[in-house]
Amino acid sequence: MHIMVVGLNYRTAPVEVRERFTFADRDLPEALKQLKQTKSIMECVIVATCNRTELYAVVDRPHLCGHYIRSFMEKWFKTPREDFTSDLYMHEDEKAIEHLFRVTSGLDSMVIGETQILGQVKDAFLLAQEQKTTGTLFNSIFKQSVTLAKKAHSDTAVGEAAVSVSYAAVELGKRIFGQFGGKTVMIVGAGKMSELTAKHLYSSGVKKVFVVNRTYDRAVQLADKFNGTPLDMKEAVARLHETDIVISSTGSDGYVLTREQVTAAMQKRKSRPLFMIDIAVPRDLDPAIASVENVFLYDIDDLEGIVESNMEQRRQEAAKIEVLIEAEVEAYRQWYKTLGVAPLIQALQTKAAAIHAETMDSLTNKLPDLGDRELKIIHKLTKSIVNQMMHDPILRVKEMAGEKHADQAMDMFVKLFALEEELERTAEKAEKSKPVIEKSSPADTLAKLGQGAIAAVTT
Repeated sequence: MHIMVVGLNYRTAPVEVRERFTFADRDLPEALKQLKQTKSIMECVIVATCNRTELYAVVDRPHLCGHYIRSFMEKWFKTPREDFTSDLYMHEDEKAIEHLFRVTSGLDSMVIGETQILGQVKDAFLLAQEQKTTGTLFNSIFKQSVTLAKKAHSDTAVGEAAVSVSYAAVELGKRIFGQFGGKTVMIVGAGKMSELTAKHLYSSGVKKVFVVNRTYDRAVQLADKFNGTPLDMKEAVARLHETDIVISSTGSDGYVLTREQVTAAMQKRKSRPLFMIDIAVPRDLDPAIASVENVFLYDIDDLEGIVESNMEQRRQEAAKIEVLIEAEVEAYRQWYKTLGVAPLIQALQTKAAAIHAETMDSLTNKLPDLGDRELKIIHKLTKSIVNQMMHDPILRVKEMAGEKHADQAMDMFVKLFALEEELERTAEKAEKSKPVIEKSSPADTLAKLGQGAIAAVTT
């Protein structure tokens, strides 16, 4: 069995392409059903967000299955594959697992360390489970990815530093005021950035908002979003002393607030600090305002400098998560190797049980006078001996499954316990209508049995 992911994201495809390959929530169950029914696909999960569409699958032939998955996309989205193939990426096996771990941990996101993707991957997995399109491999891997992401965010500071201009402005405000309860914000202009910053401040406890705009109707519209008060520029200057935080983003050619106006307002504020954010280019606020006592003035360069510093901090934390991911991929690798041991252990247990049953039958025939109580005691004791004899060999074969020369070690194990016939019978049963494996080495037989065992629980 192989693991594949085929997808496109913000790095490989522009938004006009991504928006054509989105799954509506209501359509996902049917999409999962159809993808699962696609030839050679044993398990599947679809992760669909605004920035990525990814189809994860457990397959038996990766190269052909890449073609089958693209055919599914072509049919589902009614788009010729030549229109989107160049935007796709495809990862197989451990690269696919590593990719999933990076996605869930927020390392593959547009904003490094964001946590929203964790919930989105978890929801995608739970839906796939609900639709019965997952099995042994994905039930293990997706749970492992969610656990890893939670650990990554709890054990590192990857999501703590603000990495947008609007959040950086809020972070600066917290340094000055500590908290925003009871503070008043004045928005000058109706730019998207100033509106977003005001939204963050409002959600952080700001209670009163003034909205200033050259077009008064626009000021009214924006004020309604924050239960605010619309003002013209003259009224804004008159009420500047009531304001704790000014966010300015207009298209003005000159300064909308001067040093003199701010100085006059500060005389009425009685030394209470004034926090001013100038997001406009060219600048709205006279740089000389910074020299006024108790006024804290920041422009777009200041904020972007903070963002870049915080992004570097997140990149450093992300490096710690990469180490965690490497360890988790290795843990999966070892777990997957032990899956192939299951048929061997089953064969050993079956053979031991048969020998034990045959011995008990012989004992009953040779000692017919034994009562039920005596036979029950003998059965229990002899069964205990068999289980104790098998305990260490089973433990060792699991250990050997993860070693470098696992195939040779398991081949020798089969020969030592003479399990060839039992493995052949198990293989014939698992394959059902397929022909009995002919002239296979024990290791080859075991490998086929392992694949059959995985296939049995993933279909």
